[in-house]
Amino acid sequence: MTKPKPQAPYVESDCSAVAGMKRFSHEAMATTYEVIVVHEDERYAGQAAAAAFEEVDRLEAELSRFIENSDISRINSLPVDQPLVLGLATFECLEISRRVYEDTKGAFDITIGSLLKCWQSTEGKPRTPTEEELDLAREDTGTDLVRLDADEHTVEVLSEGVQVDLGGMGKGYAVDQMAKLLREWSIDVALIHGGYSSVLALDGPADMKGWPVTMSDPGKGKRTLAKLHFQGRALSGSGVRKGQHIIDPRTSRPVTGRRAAWSSTPDAATGDALSTAFMVMEPEDIKQYCLRHPEVLAMVILESEEDQEEEILRFGRWDELVSG
Repeated sequence: MTKPKPQAPYVESDCSAVAGMKRFSHEAMATTYEVIVVHEDERYAGQAAAAAFEEVDRLEAELSRFIENSDISRINSLPVDQPLVLGLATFECLEISRRVYEDTKGAFDITIGSLLKCWQSTEGKPRTPTEEELDLAREDTGTDLVRLDADEHTVEVLSEGVQVDLGGMGKGYAVDQMAKLLREWSIDVALIHGGYSSVLALDGPADMKGWPVTMSDPGKGKRTLAKLHFQGRALSGSGVRKGQHIIDPRTSRPVTGRRAAWSSTPDAATGDALSTAFMVMEPEDIKQYCLRHPEVLAMVILESEEDQEEEILRFGRWDELVSG
């Protein structure tokens, strides 16, 4: 499932109280990446941030389906059963996607593009497809149609119409790689934003419980849901604009009554994928997922279309992150 564009910010940080912090930003992957660091040498910090942003640009050239010669574009034009050698980043993204696809029983699926097209007109407006259209789209849907060979670093597709889109986790993967690069530059106290939907905290500032991060309700005028102290974890949010469809890859049909979902995980790529999956999973399924994966936290806003009432569900130990 492709991560929907946010109606309002989901994950924000107010670092004005962090002593000695430096802030750097860069446009890539149709969003704004931001690096906030604490370091005594501003010039050195800027050089490290620039190197991290160069890594994002490199990853975009490899992972974007909109770039003609990217790995993803080559996969999307690949004949059936023909191996294609991939770059390390693309292969790792596909491995993460397959793992989350299996763990969520198909709720996260990077091959949902054909289904999404069925539910949109050529002008991008909502429409209702025929059963025949859905049946054809289902034939090309399913991450299990993408076969990986870890020894050869290759991929094969099992259906010629498979269309891979890493929009549901590619930004998070880029954030993870930025964090690794900053560590290589010996910059350990840092916060990385991938737009307003993904954030990863490295070590927290001195004399603080962690980086201050705020979760906002996208449908209530940026109403604050929680203020967190964050370090050594990622936080990701997904949401949907009013009137948009959320398509469940498992049923091929729209899901209603969901406004936003968040996940907190050790890495941003998995977090991005899970916040997308939590938009379509039933609350009990999310609860069971978090019980099986105690390192994962989840929050979902459910709402009734009839009376506009909402319910906020939390799974996992959010209390350990909430600011006092």
